[in-house]
Amino acid sequence: MRIAVAALATAALVTACGGGGGSDRPTLGSSKPTNDTTPTSLPANASFIAQPISSSVKVHDQPDDASPSTEYPNPWLLDDNPDHTVPQVFLVEERRPDWVRVVLPVRPNGTTGWIRSSDVRLTPNRYRIVVELGAHQITVYQGERVIVQEPVANGTEETPTPTGKYYLRVLLKAPDPNTVYGPYAYGLSGHSDVLTEFNGGDGELGIHGNNDASVLGKSVTHGCIRISNESITKLAGLLPLGTPVEILP
Repeated sequence: MRIAVAALATAALVTACGGGGGSDRPTLGSSKPTNDTTPTSLPANASFIAQPISSSVKVHDQPDDASPSTEYPNPWLLDDNPDHTVPQVFLVEERRPDWVRVVLPVRPNGTTGWIRSSDVRLTPNRYRIVVELGAHQITVYQGERVIVQEPVANGTEETPTPTGKYYLRVLLKAPDPNTVYGPYAYGLSGHSDVLTEFNGGDGELGIHGNNDASVLGKSVTHGCIRISNESITKLAGLLPLGTPVEILP
């Protein structure tokens, strides 16, 4: 699912970012579904995105559990404004004939659950993101091809960026591109390990632009990944929600 971004009136994403000037938050975009078919197998370095086909989806701890452990709305409400909704998507980790195991956007990071295959539409995706914290570098792939590779700013020792596998959960456009978020921000499925609250939110991780390019290549944020404004603008037009994000030490 591709996201066509439109600035709205109310601030939306509260990410564990910071470490630079500006506090205006990005605002929510609207969805634009892809016209997809589901192959029986994937090419190398590709993944599946799972999108519920109804207004909610039930998640089980294990396949064939008598009752689901939780249920996710589709779309999900980003804030108190009923118009600010985001398509619910999940990154698929494993497929079985009647089930898919997906990454869940909850604490603790790395939590997964099982959804019936009949309850979701699967979309193949050849994009993926790799962030190397020690090298302060992001690499974005389309299959085997590198489409972006550059320095990033990441978390400090006190507020580190947690390693792990996540996915892009929401894309937002900043009402003012000159704040710490730059012109666009992707919210991730993961959360800070040390900040359980940030500016009224739950300390979600993000990948976004910046208002001070001199911080790129340094450890200065509250956990988010900052990249160049040129690259986040490019990626905002390419990457679907559900794209995997692997953060390495």
